[in-house]
Amino acid sequence: MATASPAPDADLAAHCRRTLKEGRAALKDAYLAGGSPAALLHGSARLVDEVLRHLWRTLRPDPALALVAVGGYGRGELYPGSDVDLLILLPDGDIRAYRQMLERLVGLLWDIGLDVGHSVRTVDECVAEAAHDITIQTALLEARFLDGNRTQFRRFDALFHAALDPLLFFKAKRLEQEERYAKYNDTPYALEPNCKENPGGLRDLQIVLWVARAAALANTWHKLAATIVVSPAEARQLAQAEEFLRRVRIGLHLLTQRREDRLLFDHQEALAQALGFAATPSRRASEVLMQRYYRNAKRVTQLNTLVLLDLAARLEHRPAAAPIVIDDDFQMERELLDIRAADLYERKPAAILRSFLLLSQRAELKGMTPRTLRALWRARGRIDAAFRRDPANRANFLALFKEKRGLTHQLRRMNQFDILGAYLPAFGRIVGRMQHDLFHVYTVDQHILQVVRNLRRFSLSEFAHEYPNCSRLMAAFPERWRLFAAALFHDIAKGRGGDHSRLGMGDARRFCRDHGIGAADGALIVFLVEHHLTMSTYAQKHDLADPETIRRFADIVKTEERLTALYLLTVSDIRGTSPKVWNAWKAKLLEDLYRMTRRLLAGESVAPLAGLDERMEDARRLLRLRGLRPGVENALWERLDTPYFLRHDSEEISWHTQALYHRPAAAEPVVRARLNPAGAGLQVMIYAGDQPELFARICGFFARLGYSIVDAKVHTTRHGYALDSFVLLDPGNQLPYRDMLGLIEHDLAEHLRLQPPLPPPAPGRVSRQVRHVALTPEVAIRADESSKNYILSITAADRSGLLFAIALVLARHGVRLSTAKIATLGERVEDTFLISGAELGKTATLVRIEQELLEILHV
Repeated sequence: MATASPAPDADLAAHCRRTLKEGRAALKDAYLAGGSPAALLHGSARLVDEVLRHLWRTLRPDPALALVAVGGYGRGELYPGSDVDLLILLPDGDIRAYRQMLERLVGLLWDIGLDVGHSVRTVDECVAEAAHDITIQTALLEARFLDGNRTQFRRFDALFHAALDPLLFFKAKRLEQEERYAKYNDTPYALEPNCKENPGGLRDLQIVLWVARAAALANTWHKLAATIVVSPAEARQLAQAEEFLRRVRIGLHLLTQRREDRLLFDHQEALAQALGFAATPSRRASEVLMQRYYRNAKRVTQLNTLVLLDLAARLEHRPAAAPIVIDDDFQMERELLDIRAADLYERKPAAILRSFLLLSQRAELKGMTPRTLRALWRARGRIDAAFRRDPANRANFLALFKEKRGLTHQLRRMNQFDILGAYLPAFGRIVGRMQHDLFHVYTVDQHILQVVRNLRRFSLSEFAHEYPNCSRLMAAFPERWRLFAAALFHDIAKGRGGDHSRLGMGDARRFCRDHGIGAADGALIVFLVEHHLTMSTYAQKHDLADPETIRRFADIVKTEERLTALYLLTVSDIRGTSPKVWNAWKAKLLEDLYRMTRRLLAGESVAPLAGLDERMEDARRLLRLRGLRPGVENALWERLDTPYFLRHDSEEISWHTQALYHRPAAAEPVVRARLNPAGAGLQVMIYAGDQPELFARICGFFARLGYSIVDAKVHTTRHGYALDSFVLLDPGNQLPYRDMLGLIEHDLAEHLRLQPPLPPPAPGRVSRQVRHVALTPEVAIRADESSKNYILSITAADRSGLLFAIALVLARHGVRLSTAKIATLGERVEDTFLISGAELGKTATLVRIEQELLEILHV
């Protein structure tokens, strides 16, 4: 583009826009016709270079200024949705003299459609700010001269690199990577990973080249191989991994027409097809793409670990010191485990598992040397059937679980280098396997390792504040390794078809037999694998106020040791599915079930039934503490029957009584709301003369406020009043709960008093995960053991207002609710209702209700 004479800004902007549009279209066409990612990225950067130079020369700024590309643009790479990072170097700190020209330049940049991030600094300011901000330092590391005063740029470049300490830069980037890994839960195996920021993404490759560039070693993989930091084969693998990630990121940007780096479910199928991945008879194209992505991410994390260790050794310049010999096979070199002979694992494959055992046994070891990791990777094929049958190898693997420290780290390291899947082929089959169930956010293998991690944290004093009850129980639990072994197997049979709990039992039983685990210990491990979902099911889908529920669950667990083990595994399992699934309400349900079952197993009577008098007396005691005189509760309690006292604890009873003792026959609805004493959210009590469609009316009110109902206790008094209690959570955390108490009390009472016509249920907003993960709704209505009531079970994808829509169907058929168990697992709901009604005894009515419910559950 030739230098032009001054032109009106509008004409100049139009000319540049046209140049960008035509150039980008040509680059896109060339890429889609089979061009390389590098050609698109570098071509895009050159195109923007040309436009910026034309603008700069047309504006004729002060000759003392310099225009500099920084960040990814400085590297000479621009993705279709990337922003353009610019630095304008000033000769001095007085920006006022250049303000008018700079404002005009920035305005033109936006007018022509460039997403620009710009900074204006002097050379001294650049050097000073880079010394205190690793992000600025990294961006300036890749600075590239575009136009203006080249002498000014050379001065900046010289001073910046003179001030740059490669070792300090490396340590800062390594710490930054650790923080980034922690943000993404230390796993590349999220179901919707960020291809740039997740472990195993582009950032892991960029950090290697940033450190190498800071150390003046190399700025390409080919040049890095020449420094012997990586082998030529590893350099090729790094380049191939980078090209794949570039294709993924480019594809996302072209598909969404914006900067989108997350492989969301919305995009995975279309992206897979755009990248040429085809469906197989058993898997969608998106699953084929994601499995390739996970394999690539694993290799990236491996290479990132190896190369950064090599770079650290080169940069730290420690004085040579003789390695400390550990035994005939291993030594310690600079706090890292090192093999004493390069062919150790080929000669003695048994040393493979001993490597990880030594890391757990010796706290002074911080990891493995690069040559040890490379040797492990090359020797993974030596783990064959004979290796797995070797008693010494079996003993070493089992010993890992019995060590006091390091299990989670060693299992993750073994999985990263394909050792774990080679030793346990059943585990190898679930590595990278996606879970389309709307509440798991990790692949199966990573979920399993998260569960092991959660269990291990219960045994560490530094994490005792997180879940004090679990930590206390774990501290007293003998032979904790049995829990960790059960966690490793609890989901190992996912994806085989059939009941994975039953199939996993077989794997666990064979493992225990092959590894010489005693009968009692093996029985506990197998029991935990078989029943790892049982406690969650009972807590969230059954009425814990019913003594028979506690008895049935106690009949399953049989002993206190099994109960405690199952409780700890269940908490760890739910927490390991997704950060969104666990909440205080689930914690309370599980703790209540654990506490009541433990008392029953200890020989005491079931608390909800045998402790009824004690519960009522405790409620009276609480009323006295609240300043109420003896006997004020009698008028209200005479109207309440035994099921009410069974379903509410003493604290709830006293709260209800304090609000209602002086008006047991209130003419107007009474609504009270408070912060949930059992955890997060709100607790709302409604007391009103029973009315048609009451439950639906209440659900509709809460739906309009955006609340999710996580528990409902519905009760009708002897004189026909409804006394209902709800626990609410705000999924969006829009407003502080405390601020909503008065509004709910006033507006809901008024709503129930006026009884306006019920509006039709709104369609409800469906999350993007639900739109892309198939979940067939399920509805089942069956008589309970008394044959007087019915249990309605619903499984469906969640959406706003769903419970209101369900309530409307039940109201139309005159169905009454006694209790509701609302279980939300991520984007999936599993609700259970205890219902009654004269028409439920007719098969035709049951069929109609099920059909209508299925109709509203389909999204």
